[in-house]
Amino acid sequence: MYFLWYLLIGLVAGWLANLLVKGHGSGLVVNLIVGIVGGILGGWILSLLGLVAVGTLGSLIASVVGAVVLLWIASLLARSSKKHSSQ
Repeated sequence: MYFLWYLLIGLVAGWLANLLVKGHGSGLVVNLIVGIVGGILGGWILSLLGLVAVGTLGSLIASVVGAVVLLWIASLLARSSKKHSSQ
């Protein structure tokens, strides 16, 4: 049952992160992947700061923070590869 709950949190986190970064969602599967990877990244980032996500709301916030960072890094890499391919 917890696995489904984590998937739901990841889906919502990926959707929110896409709204914050791009202004629109990217589809169910992409939002889910971004949210799950963002959850791992967000938990790691918060642990570096000495913080721990507690409860459902804490997990959602950590996942959104990680997903936004993930999308930001992906956009930087995409811009970098476009610059190098156009030269």
